[in-house]
Amino acid sequence: MKADKISELTTNRLSIYLRCLNELAVSGRKTVSSSALAREFHLNSAQIRKDLANFGEFGVRGVGYYIDSLREHLTKILGLNKPHNVCIIGAGRLGTALADYHGFRRSNFRVAALFDTDRRKIGKKVGGIPIFDLKNFSSVVKRDKIEVAVIAVPATQAQKVLDKVAKAGIKAVLNFAPAPLKVSDEIRLKTVDLTSSLESLSYFLAGDPEAGGELKPKAKNRRNKQQ
Repeated sequence: MKADKISELTTNRLSIYLRCLNELAVSGRKTVSSSALAREFHLNSAQIRKDLANFGEFGVRGVGYYIDSLREHLTKILGLNKPHNVCIIGAGRLGTALADYHGFRRSNFRVAALFDTDRRKIGKKVGGIPIFDLKNFSSVVKRDKIEVAVIAVPATQAQKVLDKVAKAGIKAVLNFAPAPLKVSDEIRLKTVDLTSSLESLSYFLAGDPEAGGELKPKAKNRRNKQQ
């Protein structure tokens, strides 16, 4: 199936399935059924079967899934069977924290470069990763074969940075700037809005009396009046 016909929600779930299978493999398990996978990791067995069916038949009747084989298939489907070079634009607190994130070292994503416009930062390193002048963005991207860009700049600068990323030919962008961005259909943009996520959690706290909120009134049943 073509990649553009698979939703982001589906690929997110495939990533979750892969993590779960990795845990099972570490524990020594060789096979698992969709129902057992769902039960152990609080997933939906029907959804698992539906998602995997988009890419082929992986289950074996009476056995379920061979864990190592399914891990291999999911790794290829998600493009995790080869390394991807990443750059981070914005060497502020968030950008440097992301650059120093230990999780990258256990994945096939390698942060190859940081970019900034602050002369005091350019030329320095964060966790061994050099900080380059944003003016040299295109040349560094081409030289280091960077495929993914992470935007960690203030909201007012985000669109300008995204335009620069697109011009350099990068097709995958992870945005941390709290701003609505315009992008062409050729680029896959994923925005992580920390403030919005926290505000969403606050909504539930507001209705939790134990957290100091007030219970929201329940909607009253309305009966249709007959004339």
